[in-house]
Amino acid sequence: MADSAGTLFESLLSIMSRLRSEGGCPWDREQTRESLKPYLIEEAYETLEAIDSGRPEHIQEELGDVLFQVVFHSQLARERGEFTMADLLARLQEKMIRRHPHVFAGGRVADAEEALSQWERIKRAEAKPDGSSRLALAGVPASLPALLRAQRLQVKAGRVGFDWPGWREAWPKVGEEMAELERAATEGDAGRIREELGDLLFSVVNVARLLGVDAEDSLRGAAEKFTRRFNEVEGEMRAAGRTVGEASQEELDRAWETVKGREGQPAPDRPEAGDRA
Repeated sequence: MADSAGTLFESLLSIMSRLRSEGGCPWDREQTRESLKPYLIEEAYETLEAIDSGRPEHIQEELGDVLFQVVFHSQLARERGEFTMADLLARLQEKMIRRHPHVFAGGRVADAEEALSQWERIKRAEAKPDGSSRLALAGVPASLPALLRAQRLQVKAGRVGFDWPGWREAWPKVGEEMAELERAATEGDAGRIREELGDLLFSVVNVARLLGVDAEDSLRGAAEKFTRRFNEVEGEMRAAGRTVGEASQEELDRAWETVKGREGQPAPDRPEAGDRA
């Protein structure tokens, strides 16, 4: 009979404790919260790639790696006398029950949207250590990738009523920001260019959100598409005995259109230099 999840989790905690003990792993023993931060981010992104792959065994492995990072940080906290995994789990369980009164306390919600609005109300009402309530935009880490952070900020602002009615109303803002960026670029004002470009990107994210598109995921997909096509273009050049650096602009344009054509897309007019998306 297979071990229960609880038994396996206890065993994982014991493994982590042993890795950190005298006679354990030298690498694990020298890690700190700060040194582990890049690995937590890396494992999270590897999990996203696994989800995109659609392979259950890959997702399982990467989720395990994320869980191990949580266990590692919990072990560090236990060693410092701050909290234990039991404390962490108890707090998480209490929070999930408190924020789902429609499930655990006899409340009712009409749909998922109402459930989410209720979650946000409860979260904002929860006091901070100084006794004050949470601000509407609290909980969006500054360390998030910029597109993802922009979208999360917009979502949270929208939940308290600060939002466009729909994407059509938000769309003119994109044109407005493009014009402001063009003026800044024409004037050669580096500071304003940076600011106006940020405003343009922020407004595009807003439109994406209102269209139901995840901007971060969309851009990641575009980057993957560009990588795939560029690699094929490079393959075309190598097959012709050339490198990308040796090819003329016209050769690169033709190769790019050939690659796009193979993907079943109509080849557009030849793009200008640097305009390949």
